[in-house]
Amino acid sequence: MSHLKDEADLVARAAQNDLAAVRTITRLCNRRLYRIARSVVRDDHEAEDVVQAAYGRAFTSLCEFRGESRICTWLARIVLNEALGRLRRRNTVDHISMQDLDGSKSLSLSLVDKQPDPERMVAQREIQRLVERAIDRLPQHFRMVLVMRIIEGMSVEETAELLGIRPETVKTRLHRARALLKVRLEIEVGPQLTDSFPFAGERCLRLTARALKRLTLPGGSEDRGR
Repeated sequence: MSHLKDEADLVARAAQNDLAAVRTITRLCNRRLYRIARSVVRDDHEAEDVVQAAYGRAFTSLCEFRGESRICTWLARIVLNEALGRLRRRNTVDHISMQDLDGSKSLSLSLVDKQPDPERMVAQREIQRLVERAIDRLPQHFRMVLVMRIIEGMSVEETAELLGIRPETVKTRLHRARALLKVRLEIEVGPQLTDSFPFAGERCLRLTARALKRLTLPGGSEDRGR
């Protein structure tokens, strides 16, 4: 319960325009929010824009946060709605609804060598691109579940809650997503899966900086609440 109390205090400070609290929340949630957005829009830069738009709405309406879920889960719902809205406006998918979607987590390849040679690094990057392309080609409802469960490590219950579906549906779609990927990547990749769509520290810092710059928080202070 301690972490919940600490999180409640963090949200309360952010609601009072404490920029240090806002920065902490963004750094805590950036990776998950980016990956969820990326699983929907399938574009790195647009995924960042989705997260920024979601932050813009969220940090001006923190009074609506009731603490019934973790702050990252609450923000993830906003990100998901923003990403799906953009997808609908682009007319790239037909009749998408929350009931049709599953959370998916990005797959990654555990191929990191402490002292990789240039040829090995090139091969690793190519394999990662193969995995990312294969994930992007999955049906939307399978891809989102795969990203949420496998890449971001969300629980079955958390994924089901976020997407508004039954836990059994999450399990079924994840099983199907894995089967589809295995068929496409078994020869090139093999059975070992790790992180695709890596969330580099630079991207995390950029998202946080943009969120703080975009927010108009009169009277906010990084020192407040310390």
